[in-house]
Amino acid sequence: MPLNRRTFLGTTAAAGAGAAIAGGAAVPAEAHEHGRGRAPKRYSFSVMGTTDLHGNVFNWDYFTDKEFDDKAHNDVGLAKISTLVEQVRKEKGRHNTLMIDAGDTIQGTQLSYYYAKVDPITAKHGPVHPMAQAMNAIGYHAAALGNHEFNYGIPVLRKFEEQCRFPLLGANALDAKTLKPAFQPYVIKRLCTPHGRDVRVAVLGLTNPGIAIWDKANVSGKMVFPGLEEQAAKWVPKLRSMGADVVVVAAHSGSSGTSSYGDQLPYIENAAALVAQQVPGIDAILVGHAHTEIPEYRVANKQTGKEVVLSEPLKWGQRLTVFDFDLVWEKGRWTVEKAGAKVLNSNTAPEDPKIVRLLSDEHKKVVAYVNQVIGTSKAAMSTAEAAWKDEPIIDLINAVQVDTVKAALAGGAYAALPVLSQASCFSRTAVIPSGQVTIKDAAGLYPFENTLEARVLTGAQLKDYLEFSARYYVQTPAGAPVDPAKLTNADNTPDYNYDAVSGLVYDIDIAKPAGSRIVNLTFQGKPLDPAAQFVLAVNNYRANGGGNFPHVAKAKQVWANSEEIRNTIIAWVKAKGVVDPAAFASVDWKLVRDGVPVF
Repeated sequence: MPLNRRTFLGTTAAAGAGAAIAGGAAVPAEAHEHGRGRAPKRYSFSVMGTTDLHGNVFNWDYFTDKEFDDKAHNDVGLAKISTLVEQVRKEKGRHNTLMIDAGDTIQGTQLSYYYAKVDPITAKHGPVHPMAQAMNAIGYHAAALGNHEFNYGIPVLRKFEEQCRFPLLGANALDAKTLKPAFQPYVIKRLCTPHGRDVRVAVLGLTNPGIAIWDKANVSGKMVFPGLEEQAAKWVPKLRSMGADVVVVAAHSGSSGTSSYGDQLPYIENAAALVAQQVPGIDAILVGHAHTEIPEYRVANKQTGKEVVLSEPLKWGQRLTVFDFDLVWEKGRWTVEKAGAKVLNSNTAPEDPKIVRLLSDEHKKVVAYVNQVIGTSKAAMSTAEAAWKDEPIIDLINAVQVDTVKAALAGGAYAALPVLSQASCFSRTAVIPSGQVTIKDAAGLYPFENTLEARVLTGAQLKDYLEFSARYYVQTPAGAPVDPAKLTNADNTPDYNYDAVSGLVYDIDIAKPAGSRIVNLTFQGKPLDPAAQFVLAVNNYRANGGGNFPHVAKAKQVWANSEEIRNTIIAWVKAKGVVDPAAFASVDWKLVRDGVPVF
């Protein structure tokens, strides 16, 4: 298939608006307004959108090696999205639709991992990324950059960009030296109407400023990521002055106005609703990043009072957003008279045979890869209860991290310090079976591309760290019934922002308010010395401020590497040959109420 590389230099999309416009052929504009008494000219079109696809092409879970399913019986993948897209195009007319995405495309499944690391797209004569192939075949018109686009480094992202037949947009992804856009900020598409005047639809792409923290190793000194509101305020007026009749923003940013990185950056992580409120001239925002489902959310712009329509389709291709726009020709221009949004559920659609044929070979390669046996386990381990119990499967992650950091520090200035480790329950369905252990089993413990670091913290700082982590539990009085399904995720804290720390022994009193829950905190049988120093083996997301845990982001880094932790786990299992929980598992923490264990 012919591939077309797009480059973008400077602060405009090319030399003049015409070069930035793609789509239907130009038609001469109307020479005069509709006459007195005539019905006004009207035109309707739709913009479809996905977000947070995270490497999902097929309705398949590579970590379990079977068809994807969840409690709500959702389906995932671009093959099903393609069917929905074709249904909308058939209903609306292909020439009356656009297709966009709000980011986080090339990370998340073993399919996407395989073509970044095992058979990388960056190799000489390397393959075309499956996500590029699928999105090209579906006919995307633009995609915003997500923060996870940067996980594999800028060269992989640039190669993916080159392989896409549509632009990757990032108006607030700037070259660190020139402060000019490092990616195309926007695209303007022309839609032909029956009335002799095209509709110009501008799509502005905005990504997440948290990239500067979460992928610091890949972007530091190369790119900077200012706030969404700031850059939208710069670009939206330009798009209007260039003749855009409709402005749609694809924002890899949730709608809630919150941040997980606290005060480390002067920008809000989930700023989509703030963009709608603060920047006039926007008609709709395709929201991403937060992995929530928002069929339609209306926000009034503070300056104009005009409502902006927001929609966020559920992650992994579980939903397709459809924005519907009704325009009227008034005073020599098209005006949005009405706009709305809805989501379509991909579990109502079969997989598109076109996408299945296109990528079945890639799928088979990855299935074979994840089923490679790398060792055996003497016992079955599961994360089913790891969110509220100290389970051996989380101890396994910590054992790997401690061994890795100790080996790295051996013989150096910090070799004498005790090594502790943090780990989270990333998935409540991960399993290490008894008997043969495969790549998919080990990788399923760590679905994120995090790498490992070592930071020095004091006993007092670790106590603060644990108190912050324990906010995850809902305060539950002694004697009250305990339902594990309702015990966790207090204040919407996700599972990946609850850390268990190995090497210390402690209780978490969930009857007490957050901030005063860590009791009986000891190290090697003695109360933890607040002044003592420890090395904490910690993932780069946490070390760079992800989750806004105290102290760790400013703590001294004494070691780091670029190998993903899940690959370190795979290598550890291969080296050991046999995984024996008796060698590393212990109950170091438990939930209590007034000293009485909850479980």
